[in-house]
Amino acid sequence: MKVTRFCPAKVNLFLEVTGKRPNGYHELATLFAKINLGDTLTVQAVSSPNTSITLRLTGPIGKYLQADNSNLVWKAAQSFLDFFNIHATIDMLLDKHIPTGAGLGGGSSDAAGVLLSLCQIFNKDPHLLLDISAKLGADVPLFMHKETFLKGEGIGEKLTPIQPKGTLPWLLLIYPNTNVSTKGIFGSLKLPSQKETLTNLSKLDRLIGAVTNAVPFYQWKGLLFNRLEECVLPFTPEVKSALHDLQQLQPDGCLMSGSGSTVFTLVETEQAAAELASQLTLGERTCFITTFL
Repeated sequence: MKVTRFCPAKVNLFLEVTGKRPNGYHELATLFAKINLGDTLTVQAVSSPNTSITLRLTGPIGKYLQADNSNLVWKAAQSFLDFFNIHATIDMLLDKHIPTGAGLGGGSSDAAGVLLSLCQIFNKDPHLLLDISAKLGADVPLFMHKETFLKGEGIGEKLTPIQPKGTLPWLLLIYPNTNVSTKGIFGSLKLPSQKETLTNLSKLDRLIGAVTNAVPFYQWKGLLFNRLEECVLPFTPEVKSALHDLQQLQPDGCLMSGSGSTVFTLVETEQAAAELASQLTLGERTCFITTFL
């Protein structure tokens, strides 16, 4: 059986770090939003006496990745087989468009796509794989859910779907063609004070309330926030420059996604996004105009 899936990217409309666990993982409060920028994954699988996994990579980003067992997509396939004690021949084709190290969750989305595709092929319940997905990566459980907007807590694995109402804005994303190491970013983070954390959590509640109550986006875009900007911008000039240039054209509602390196803003229409993009000096940067999923 063959299954083809769209594996969407995500942005973080809000991200605060609320604490640190003894094992070194950081506690988060975030609002994820999936977008219509993504990869296309095709999985073909059949039971067989011996397990065999193959992966082919295409697309503008595929040439930069390894098509072997170091790839998260391959690891996801192997984790599925191990969990259900299945032997199978699995052939995967990943048409890769989401940049890596961009704060867009591309690898996590692809891994979830593999798990969901194999569940469909072998008639398994995807909910059984939520723990396995979290072990593959903190953002993988996000993409196991079908909803577009989800509040994330814990290390990002505690997810609460958010149901938006009203007309949603368009997004203009700028990828500065540089990668940011998530591990390195969290290693340099200084936790905010309890007072500051509580203030920002109140902003997150207000943001979620606005999204779920059809409040026009220009009234809530000022609530967008990312704690990790203070760890990235001083040390990554390409990201700092991209965000600065975007803020020069649109002062409010510009943000870095996740741990970077992509920055984005929200606009009312596709035409407004295109006009804004035309005013940017892209150079080595890549621009994406898209919508929420």
